[in-house]
Amino acid sequence: MKDLILVRGVSGAGKNTLGALIAGVGSWKFPVLAADDYFMVDGEYKFDGSKLKEAHADCQARAEVCMESDHSRVIVANTFTREWEMKAYYDLAEKYGYRVHSIIVENRHGGVNEHGVPDEAVQGMRDRFEVKL
Repeated sequence: MKDLILVRGVSGAGKNTLGALIAGVGSWKFPVLAADDYFMVDGEYKFDGSKLKEAHADCQARAEVCMESDHSRVIVANTFTREWEMKAYYDLAEKYGYRVHSIIVENRHGGVNEHGVPDEAVQGMRDRFEVKL
C-alpha cells in the first residue's frame, strides 16, 4: 500500500523536522513537500503572502508528480489548520490509490518558527485549528 502522510501544525511546531524523520525511516528516502518550499530562493526563505495561493498549488502539483511516479510514501508538511485545506491531497490520494495519514504536531518542545512568523499570526493558526476525531 502507498501512503500519503499529511503533517499538520502551527508554525514552529516541528512539521518539517518530523517529516524529515519519517522520510528517513528505513533504507529509503521519501520526498517531504511543503508550500514553504516555494519561497526558498538561493537557500534563503523569502515569504510573499501575495503568492500563498501559488505556493500551495505548487506543493499540490509536486505531490501529484510524486504520486504519478508511484512513490510508496509521500509526505506533505503544511499548517493545514482547516480540514478543507487537506481536501486536494485526499482527492489526489484517491486518484492514485494512496492511504492517507494525518499527523498533528504540537509544539511541546518550545521550538520557534524558522520563518519569522509573527506571534499573533501563530496564535491565529491555533485559534482556527480544526481537528476531526
